[in-house]
Amino acid sequence: IGFMGTNIVSGSSQAIVLATGNNTYFGSMAKSLYTVNEKNSFEKGIDDITKILIRFMFILVPIVLIVNYFSVGDLLSSLIFAITIAVGLTPEMLPVITTSTLAKGAVEMSKKKTIVKRLSSIQTFGQMNILCTDKTGTLTEDKVILEKYMDASGKESLRILKHAFLNSYFQTGLKNLIDVAIISRAEKENLNILKEKYVREDEIPFDFTRRRMSVVLKDDNGKRQLITKGAVDEIMSICSFIEDVDGTVVPMTEDQRKRAYEVYEQHNNDGLRVLAVAQKNEIHGVETFGVADESNMVLIGFVGFLDPPKKSAKGAIEALKKHGVDTVVLTGDSEGVALNVCKKVGIKVANRLTGKDVESMTDEELKEEVPKCHLYSKLSPMQKQRVVRIYQELGNTVGYMGDGINDSPPLKQADVGISVDTAVDIAKETADIILLEKDLNVLEEGVINGRKTFTNVLKYIKMATSGNFGNMISVIIASIFLPFLPLLPIHILIQNLLCDFAQIGMPFDNVDPEYIEKPKKWDTKGIKKFMFAFGFISTILDIICFAVLWFVLGFNTPEKAVFFQTGWFAFGIISQTLIIHLIRTNKVPFVQSKSSKQLLISTFTIVFVTILITFTNIATIFDFSKLPSMYLIWIIILLCIYALLVQLYKKVYLKKNENWL
Repeated sequence: IGFMGTNIVSGSSQAIVLATGNNTYFGSMAKSLYTVNEKNSFEKGIDDITKILIRFMFILVPIVLIVNYFSVGDLLSSLIFAITIAVGLTPEMLPVITTSTLAKGAVEMSKKKTIVKRLSSIQTFGQMNILCTDKTGTLTEDKVILEKYMDASGKESLRILKHAFLNSYFQTGLKNLIDVAIISRAEKENLNILKEKYVREDEIPFDFTRRRMSVVLKDDNGKRQLITKGAVDEIMSICSFIEDVDGTVVPMTEDQRKRAYEVYEQHNNDGLRVLAVAQKNEIHGVETFGVADESNMVLIGFVGFLDPPKKSAKGAIEALKKHGVDTVVLTGDSEGVALNVCKKVGIKVANRLTGKDVESMTDEELKEEVPKCHLYSKLSPMQKQRVVRIYQELGNTVGYMGDGINDSPPLKQADVGISVDTAVDIAKETADIILLEKDLNVLEEGVINGRKTFTNVLKYIKMATSGNFGNMISVIIASIFLPFLPLLPIHILIQNLLCDFAQIGMPFDNVDPEYIEKPKKWDTKGIKKFMFAFGFISTILDIICFAVLWFVLGFNTPEKAVFFQTGWFAFGIISQTLIIHLIRTNKVPFVQSKSSKQLLISTFTIVFVTILITFTNIATIFDFSKLPSMYLIWIIILLCIYALLVQLYKKVYLKKNENWL
């Protein structure tokens, strides 16, 4: 039987294949990773916005078609105009703005030694309110040191180090930090000469269910020995004997078992990660080995390791907490070690669960416990994944940070998976974001960056949808009362394009501090409210503009339709462009909240281009007529009214709604 990781050096054999591919334990784990990726919250939010716009198209386009057909009488021109309205309602620059904003976020994060594999995960990073993290290497220094090697009574014993060394050295799997620490300490004690005296005959590899691994060795005298190292509970469960103080093997009594546990718990509570070591000599008739052979073993002692907490961990966790992100530890380590580390880094430990607790609970029972719990210990990979899923089902946006094979399922399950450059390949493959340094402080910066990204995308969506919606309502009203089209199809397309270009500086815009204090989620209902409220304010100003063009300037006949169309075109672009600075913040623009240089340049450039097109002879190129300079004064007056209405309505809107953006 060839276990995964077995290397065939020479000779021949007959093999029996018990399971392959997805039917193996590791294969089933890998299979769970290669399922279709669910859309994250950012992608779902964009989908919701798209559905809203499509619904409005289905409602508004037929209305525009019918109204124009009865007022103009030309079905073809009315149909073309209605289709143009549908295009005008669409924020064409949405893919450009969102991608540019996310790309800018990725560039900013790259400066912090962070690689973003999936752009949309940046926004999800900002939305995250629960960070689940493995303990080793994230909260700790990831520098495991062998501190203790002792017999079952707690006395230091080089014999224990010897057996632990033989187990770690001769196992063929990936040597983790614990194995490296054991081998390093054994070399200092000159035990490395033992490797010349033994030959490996077989091994029973580690897995996350048994939480132990065994090697079968034969010494130069022909004596065969099974040596097992692993988690204390799992080793104790297969031990029927114990080495006494004088080295004799005796059946393990309940008192001896209890005293051995006390030794373990004492060092475990001191912050040492303790593993048990066991061995068995009576194996001479066995040719092949399996899990069943790990029975009736002799407990010989313990090895204890120290992996101290990072100095930066406590401050980073506090910073995340200030930004509304709770840190939860999901570890495969024992409760005592995890408890010690969590206390030192400031994670609540009053309520905690073990893998056995999680396994015994139904999903509904777990949902009651999860909001109170910040520490989960002795979890298997699938239990970690289940805990992450439960957090998600409770409405949280969950990030998971880990670097081992056992972290791959929860990395896949999480809304945003975070790994490190030194992680195993499968963890890096599964993750959305990879840190080049194991530093939780980078996570805080990533959260802030994600929230800035989300806020700027939301600004564009709210501006574009409310502005376009207001324009469409204005078109319907104008179509009812005017004897000509308020704008030609080409005018609508140019207007929409220029308005979108005005917002191209949005990815670089500044974000008010209060927008990055807490995680934000897509609020489709809130976007609808915003669209209706400020869309109708836009329509009110359009109607006032119509009145000025019709009654004051006298553009009220079919012959002067082109002047009317040019006038509304100019006001539409200039008002929608400058209103960006009002809508981007709930404060007083330019005074309490300043736009970025990039946004100022993009908006005022479009205002200048619009004035150039409509107030000079260039107008004829776009089927316009040159407007009288007096109309520019009227535009300024209308803009002042518009700004005043928006600022006043902000107060009303904020009383009824918690968030502006």
